[in-house]
Amino acid sequence: MELNGIKPGEGAKHYKRRVGRGIGSGIGKTAGRGHKGQKSRAGGYHKVGFEGGQMPMQRRLPKRGFKSHNLKFNAEVTLSALEQLGLAEVDLLALKTAGLVGQIAKNVKVIKSGELTKAVKLNGIGATAGAKAAIEAAGGAVA
Repeated sequence: MELNGIKPGEGAKHYKRRVGRGIGSGIGKTAGRGHKGQKSRAGGYHKVGFEGGQMPMQRRLPKRGFKSHNLKFNAEVTLSALEQLGLAEVDLLALKTAGLVGQIAKNVKVIKSGELTKAVKLNGIGATAGAKAAIEAAGGAVA
């Protein structure tokens, strides 16, 4: 193999089609845009969701419901996750450093999923009724 014999792999390179470069190119004159109409003009196209003047789908359909933008600040932790964490006192910072909740979480609630055998004290963290009963049965407390 010589330096002057190096070539790119088969199919690795292909020529860039140069439209509107004369009759001999095969894509001259209208440059693949056809004749007349909005799509043939420079800068002529419609906005997203435009349906040619017909009432667009997103405006025809009825609007229902509501999704709060504050939901991204809520997080849940299971009893089994608290068991694996192995801390006597758990607060929001401890859960964030352990990676159990996201960094933007502000409101955390413990849900009853799994078992808890160790006594855990929750500081500034909510708990469902079932989770609270399970924590207190294990000798912990919800503050």
